[in-house]
Amino acid sequence: MDFENEIKIIKERNQRVEADKAWEISWTRKITVALLTYVVIVIFLIIAKFPKPFLNAVVPTVGFVLSTLSMSLVKRAWLKYHV
Repeated sequence: MDFENEIKIIKERNQRVEADKAWEISWTRKITVALLTYVVIVIFLIIAKFPKPFLNAVVPTVGFVLSTLSMSLVKRAWLKYHV
């Protein structure tokens, strides 16, 4: 391969990596994950005949969202001591 083609391939890969990074930290992703988590839990609670499924689904959803939001802090600390 010639250098121009290799550079083009590297630039395209870098664009994909940057887009993936942007998606991982986007609010669109975070809100989508929260909404899908809530819907799945509500469906489960309705099927299992739990009382107040729409209200009771809030607690595990908030817990899940908080755990995913805190992962960036954990990752930063881990990288600080392992890299």
